[in-house]
Amino acid sequence: MGAPGSEDTVVIELGKKLGDAHVITVNCPDKTGLCCDVCRIILDFGLYTTKGDVTTDGVWCYIVLWVVPYYDSLRLRWSHLKNQLVSVCPSCSSYFVLDLMSSCPASTPVYLLKFFCLDRNGLLHDVTRVLTELELSIQTVKVTKTPDGRVMDLFFITDNMDLLHTEKRQEDTRGKFRSVLGESCISCELQLAGPEYECHQNIPSLSPAVAEELFTSEQLTDEDNRVQLLSDDMIKLKDSVITVDNCLSPAHTLLQIRCVDHRGLLYDVLRTLKDFEIKMCYGRFSPQTQGHRDLDLFIQLKDGNKIVDPDKQNSLCSRLKAEMLHPLRVIITNRGPETELMVANPVELSGKGRPRVFYDVTLSLKVLGICVFSAEIRRYTASDREWEVYRFLLDENCLFQLGSASARNEIVNKVRRTLMGW
Repeated sequence: MGAPGSEDTVVIELGKKLGDAHVITVNCPDKTGLCCDVCRIILDFGLYTTKGDVTTDGVWCYIVLWVVPYYDSLRLRWSHLKNQLVSVCPSCSSYFVLDLMSSCPASTPVYLLKFFCLDRNGLLHDVTRVLTELELSIQTVKVTKTPDGRVMDLFFITDNMDLLHTEKRQEDTRGKFRSVLGESCISCELQLAGPEYECHQNIPSLSPAVAEELFTSEQLTDEDNRVQLLSDDMIKLKDSVITVDNCLSPAHTLLQIRCVDHRGLLYDVLRTLKDFEIKMCYGRFSPQTQGHRDLDLFIQLKDGNKIVDPDKQNSLCSRLKAEMLHPLRVIITNRGPETELMVANPVELSGKGRPRVFYDVTLSLKVLGICVFSAEIRRYTASDREWEVYRFLLDENCLFQLGSASARNEIVNKVRRTLMGW
């Protein structure tokens, strides 16, 4: 391994024919969590990793991933994907320069997109799809429906292209929304977010019963009547096997994982390693076989030692099993007389949330023909972790009897299957 030119840090080789996987190669200085950051971007662009290899000598990292689109209608801008991947790679020119300054990244400006329009089925997903196509990331959202059938939507967003400060990018964004919303659009405004953004960061308190159901690692059980019944898919998730081997390599701990595949599996595993400050020195992600994936990871602690402490091994394996069992928590509960769909996912210690959750949930509700009376995204701290919580008050005027346990199970399973890519 050696220092590549800046143009060779990320190379994307497109498949030769329809259905072929595209090959993404990353060759740059190493850092803890680099592969996690790469997999998060790939997930954010709607891609699925079919297989992969990662190698590092402690200085340079070489990553090769084979990817295919998750969505048939996905329109990919490969140059933008490359730019995003390059942005998380340590700079070759500055890698060997002693940095005496703080490594804290500059804060990304948050903008407020506010529009007022007539409501219709699927509106929230259509808006989310436009934001995704424009590479605008949702930080938090507040959606409110009025009694006369109109909606006021507040989207707090950041620009992955870092161009939203320009008048052209702002006008293109407003024009795209006016085009999608058509005559139903009453007003559409875009501006830098003010103090109101901080007010929308913290979630109102949850009842102890709801918090326990949403955040406990033992959420998925058939014994508690408050929890939706498990589908066959979710039962299969309990079959994951994790082994830790310190005998095969003199310098590394071998972590072997066999589990049911799901969308974002590699990100979930690597995010856990990143949060534990564990370095992956070599990794092989095998192709899916009968719905299962095998991962072989040679890992070390941050200080370069093997993981020999039984408590540390147990802690790591327990967290990994929890992430593979239910990386996203989906429940339906009552908020007073209203029916509320709630989705929660862990936030990285770096503060990054999981990509495309809002997109997939709103897609599921659109397919089910369920309108959203109100929606919001907030952060919540529970079980010594920070969570991103998505709350949707469902409109009772739909094909489902929302008070029925069977209807609730159907909605939860549809949302969960979409999120998991099944």
